[in-house]
Amino acid sequence: MHFTSEQRVDDLVERDFTLGDIPGVLWMPGSASAASPAPLILLGHPGGLDMMRPRLVGRALRSAADGFATATIELPGSGDRPRSPDAEQARADLQATLEAGRPVDDELVDRLVLPLVAAAVPEWQATLDALLALPEIGGPVGFSGGVTAVAIGLAAVDPRIAALGLFAGSYVPRSVVDEARGVTIPLHMLLQWDDEGNDRQQALDLFDAFGSREKTLQANLGGHRGVPAHAGEDAARFFVRHLG
Repeated sequence: MHFTSEQRVDDLVERDFTLGDIPGVLWMPGSASAASPAPLILLGHPGGLDMMRPRLVGRALRSAADGFATATIELPGSGDRPRSPDAEQARADLQATLEAGRPVDDELVDRLVLPLVAAAVPEWQATLDALLALPEIGGPVGFSGGVTAVAIGLAAVDPRIAALGLFAGSYVPRSVVDEARGVTIPLHMLLQWDDEGNDRQQALDLFDAFGSREKTLQANLGGHRGVPAHAGEDAARFFVRHLG
């Protein structure tokens, strides 16, 4: 892990880094030290780190108030990372399908999502290896946000992930739903009831599939961008309970 810049954002120390050719950002609360290492939350997002940064900083500031360090990386094929012709074709096919008003079938979802999961999960694991080697960061570790299938894939194979916070709003292949049955860590899932881009029943089926003995589904009226402020507070309290 090579740190390329450092600046202070309120009480956060924001450090850009690269891990090989993977760009990322680490946000460290002022309270973190080698003597008192901070728990860690990995911040998932749909890709395009530069565009997502303002929202990620907001999430990092909220987590820092609870004493958590946070970090994220750019997804494969997003931002300035090399594009995959197959992934680009799958995105184009998805757009054409949605514009034509046709249902998105399993074959298209698999082409769109499964290669991303296969590429992203090892990158998240390598990032976690590097972050936990820093003296100011300790366990436990949570994962917050999307892409949902990537978060499930990581939680299914990495026992260091102790709590999972998801936002139901992205396509999840059936094989990944099957993987969720083996995920038993605490889960908090947010569902926007009127999300125009999300199949509500599929989201409910995914929540039901998780093997977690403690899992919470919070559903609020409104579209994808209509998440109420209190939903973020509830998610923050979830991580305090399980990581604090």
